[in-house]
Amino acid sequence: MRIALVCGEYDPEHDGVSDYTRRLAAELQASDAEAVIVTSRQRAAALSGVRGAAGAWTFVGAAQTARLLLGLRVDLVHVQFAPSAYEFRPGIGLLPLMLCHGPPVVVTLHEYGWWKWQPRLLPGAVAQAAWPRLERAGWWDRETLMLAPRSARVVVTNDVHLRQVAGRLPASGPRVARIPIGVNLLPAQAPGADRDADPAKVREAVRAELGARADAPVVAHFGFAHPNKGLEDVIEAVGRLRRVRTDLRLLVVGGSESLALRGHQAVAYRRRLQQLISDRGLGRSVTFTGYQPAAEVSRLLAAADVAVFAFTHGTTAKSGSLLTALAHGLPAVATVADPPDPLLRDGRTALLVPRHDPAALSAAIDLVLSDRRLADRLARSGKALVERHSWSSITAAHRRLYAQVLHESRR
Repeated sequence: MRIALVCGEYDPEHDGVSDYTRRLAAELQASDAEAVIVTSRQRAAALSGVRGAAGAWTFVGAAQTARLLLGLRVDLVHVQFAPSAYEFRPGIGLLPLMLCHGPPVVVTLHEYGWWKWQPRLLPGAVAQAAWPRLERAGWWDRETLMLAPRSARVVVTNDVHLRQVAGRLPASGPRVARIPIGVNLLPAQAPGADRDADPAKVREAVRAELGARADAPVVAHFGFAHPNKGLEDVIEAVGRLRRVRTDLRLLVVGGSESLALRGHQAVAYRRRLQQLISDRGLGRSVTFTGYQPAAEVSRLLAAADVAVFAFTHGTTAKSGSLLTALAHGLPAVATVADPPDPLLRDGRTALLVPRHDPAALSAAIDLVLSDRRLADRLARSGKALVERHSWSSITAAHRRLYAQVLHESRR
């Protein structure tokens, strides 16, 4: 079985979808399937072992990619979709049409329900009226164009996207499959990690690096520092807690620049956060690590006391960053999604708080730091949740799905 994994701007160090694609390709290879990653021509030139044809993700770029895929003679094409991965351009949405006489196409919707393509020559009011009719008929999707309506399978990673696809594209029901995402990083899998290190000494060393006492509480946020991560609320919450926990430290593990937040935008956002830190008098109490290799991420998370995820749209189990923190045994405080994710049970897998509420966030962090029994229960339940997201089960689910699609295409 030869599978092409299409990932727009493939950059695992700066993009979660790319990192997922890298891991899925490696797991498929380990299960005796051949996987080739296809990306843009520019990204392929900078990396080994990947292929690229599209100069940009326009309709022309999609046609160039289709020709490459036909030349690769793959059995199946699996598109990893998020708008930012394709530079918020619509070209990839016509790939099923361009491959109508070629290998079947499967798409995974890593993001869905918030973006839409607006044709330049079509008035907004006309498009808004047309989208629902075309979607109900299964001809078109405002977000993915033909990807979701015309692919042999549509993979979603969570129940929220499952409901959104069902509501917008009712004809796609039989073709939709739910396969959860996997953990970004497991403690035992971090390359270069010192697996024999004494946890107490690691905690002490990390606090020394932060200029804190050996018993100082450390709150960690893992993932890209983006506006939708609610870091302003986290900083406000830490500012409140510092009034009573004067030695508290906040550790923001991860970079700012990604495919979704580039160049001057990333710099401007980081400056905004630094200004807020200065205004709240937090100074050295907040540390931004920037991008770190896997072993260092694992070391820092292992030394923290609690992980916090204040996502502005709410936190769900589709967050690889959350799953990674849970895999490292950290109790988590997280914002409630709308609708709530059934996998995140308040007081069990996480301590849940309202969105945009620094006071509630501060109180929840303080409770986890104060109540050892609660922290231990959250940590145990979090690890149990992670076990349901193992890459072995995810890979097996993909193999079964591919086999079904290929069997159907040969009938």
